[in-house]
Amino acid sequence: MKTFQDIIHSEVPVLVDFFAEWCGPCKMMAPILSEVKQSLGDKALILKVDVDKNPEAAAAYQVRGVPTLILFKRGEVLWRQSGVVPAAELNRLIQSNL
Repeated sequence: MKTFQDIIHSEVPVLVDFFAEWCGPCKMMAPILSEVKQSLGDKALILKVDVDKNPEAAAAYQVRGVPTLILFKRGEVLWRQSGVVPAAELNRLIQSNL
């Protein structure tokens, strides 16, 4: 099984969604992320990280609030934002980093 570090060091962009089960806005992100995944296919990876189950990953990237989205490529943070982000914006962002 690949580790979080293995995954974010991928050649393709990796969008990590730091979320929590109890978080309302996080639930709003789920269908948005599905839409983004559908439109991008294999060009990018989307990884969901539950901050309650993976506090060390959240701490490593100073995730203070959820949802927090971070875009990685080859282990580098290209972009990050907290809150709900529209699918069109995420698509544009990922396309520009392919």
